Amino acid sequence: MLRCDGDRVVIVGGGIAGALLAKTLQNHADVVLIDPKEYFEIPWVNVRAKLDPTVVERTVIPHADYLTDAKVVTAKAVGVDDSVVLTSIGRTVGYDFLVIATGRTCTRPQSRPERLEMFHRDKDRIAAASSVLIIGGGPIGVELAAEIIMDSPDKRVTLVHGGPRLLMVMSPRASAKALEWLRSKNVTVLLDQTIDVDLAGTGDGHDGQRDFTTSAGETVSADCHFVCTGRPVASGWLRGTFLGEYIDAEGRLVVDEHLRVGRLKNVFAIGDITDVPEAKQGYLAQRHAMVVSRNLRLLLRSAGPEHKLHRYKASKAAITVTLGRRDAVSELPFMSLVGHIPGVVKPRDLYVSRTRRMMGIKGSRNGES
Repeated sequence: MLRCDGDRVVIVGGGIAGALLAKTLQNHADVVLIDPKEYFEIPWVNVRAKLDPTVVERTVIPHADYLTDAKVVTAKAVGVDDSVVLTSIGRTVGYDFLVIATGRTCTRPQSRPERLEMFHRDKDRIAAASSVLIIGGGPIGVELAAEIIMDSPDKRVTLVHGGPRLLMVMSPRASAKALEWLRSKNVTVLLDQTIDVDLAGTGDGHDGQRDFTTSAGETVSADCHFVCTGRPVASGWLRGTFLGEYIDAEGRLVVDEHLRVGRLKNVFAIGDITDVPEAKQGYLAQRHAMVVSRNLRLLLRSAGPEHKLHRYKASKAAITVTLGRRDAVSELPFMSLVGHIPGVVKPRDLYVSRTRRMMGIKGSRNGES
């Protein structure tokens, strides 16, 4: 067991939020990051990486590259009580402060090389296909359809979405603009229709022309397919623990204005697992991490008074969905935009350089800055 001496912060989950929190706290506390992967990744680049795997050389980053003074336990968290986290390798980790940052359920390989290989396989699958089916019309599905059709205008791309409009996290006006853009590029969009994901499979290892039947009885033929529907919140491991009472109907942890879980003084949550009423986006998860980092530093220094703790205010900031490398649809507080202008809101490198700087990583593995 890893024992604690009063300043142990255990962070469960090494995604974009958990990784940033561990990085910012490592010189202020005894930090332990529990994560089943040996790396974190910049998730909003993953769609582009399916067509250009070279970008993930800079976006799939070993924890060891930025955690110089923290411990990493490569395992899943499978249980927790009021002082200890139990891991899938049988190791227990004691804590003084606990931060839950497990996000959504997602199967990823443990090693970085295996993860990079997944992107190369996706590129090969898309290159070999003359027709591609995308299941799910949220931001990921829309961005993937746009990337494929802009990279290969001759491919037949079909997007099937179960809702009445695309991009339900955005306004109807923004949804309409995205739909118009996709159809102008000859992407077939089928709304209010679903495809049984269990029958379709995940898309890995099931290539070759297949016929898929939608809930409306339409047949879609495709050489390869990608499932881009929403994933469940990764809170199942908390049910049956003392934190289970703070899980809401959607599986999210109920947090207060300081991002503490329920009424607990030493347990925080950040990222997609929280019930903060805002769009679940990576840069907002980073904001969660920075607020909790500041609060933990206050508590570690002096167990300071409540009124000094920083508050997190739910954001209604701009949402931008890229449409290939040049265009985007952006929803700003008072308008929706589509075309080249929103590309300024979300730079062409998709904030990779900025995120690497936040993590203290100055160079890259291929020599770029």
